[in-house]
Amino acid sequence: MADIKWIKITVDMFDNEKIKLIEAMPDADSILIIWVKLLTYAGKVNASGYIMLTEKIPMNEEHLATIFNRPLNTIRYALQVFEDFGMIEREGGVLRIRNWDIHQNVEGMDRIRKLNRERQERYRNRKKLLEDSNVTSRYSNGADIDKNKKKNKKESNTLSSDSTAYPYKEVVQYLNDQTGKQYKHTTRKTQNLVEARINEGFSLDDFKTVIDTKSKEWQGSDMEKYLRPETLFGTKFESYLNQGDAINSDAKTESVDPLSDMR
Repeated sequence: MADIKWIKITVDMFDNEKIKLIEAMPDADSILIIWVKLLTYAGKVNASGYIMLTEKIPMNEEHLATIFNRPLNTIRYALQVFEDFGMIEREGGVLRIRNWDIHQNVEGMDRIRKLNRERQERYRNRKKLLEDSNVTSRYSNGADIDKNKKKNKKESNTLSSDSTAYPYKEVVQYLNDQTGKQYKHTTRKTQNLVEARINEGFSLDDFKTVIDTKSKEWQGSDMEKYLRPETLFGTKFESYLNQGDAINSDAKTESVDPLSDMR
């Protein structure tokens, strides 16, 4: 399950005929809240519209009653209404939002899942290489060399640009090219940020994607001053990376009714 922060919602959702019918039912407000909660929960777990507790365990009515903070009978009644109206379906006992591609950019979510898998694989490979390197260093002079390098790093505000282990120069040069800035790739703080993201499994292309996304969003606005390494390459790096799909789908989102499958 990927960490997704958005789904498609349109301003005319309450003009839908089935929503109007639901509003005429007993406990209508609770039913509508449950519907919105189902949509947002399905978006959060990012499992093609399936309502899952974990990747292998489907969500049942008792789970929903607890998580949505609603009486069990209300949950059962709401689910029956949604099923009768064709808003949800059950596949082998697993709840699923029908026509999920209307509520979410499925292609974009598949890309995010693929990127997450690739990052995890790169992280595991890098971790293994580091572990193997540590074992080897016990039987060589490598440990003393590493200590000297760390000592020199602490004594200076900048780091050598000779190392090819991390793409400091490529990342900062691309940032400067896109923003017209003149940041140095030898600055220790900037290199620490690049190292941290690379060690988490991100790639040079991921850095370029974040720079492109935020440059497009912030240039020409009051936020342009934040087009800098400490902002772009910090703890929100992954959110900025995944934001690209949301931004690119804005135009499509405005013209799509997330409840059109109910008409």
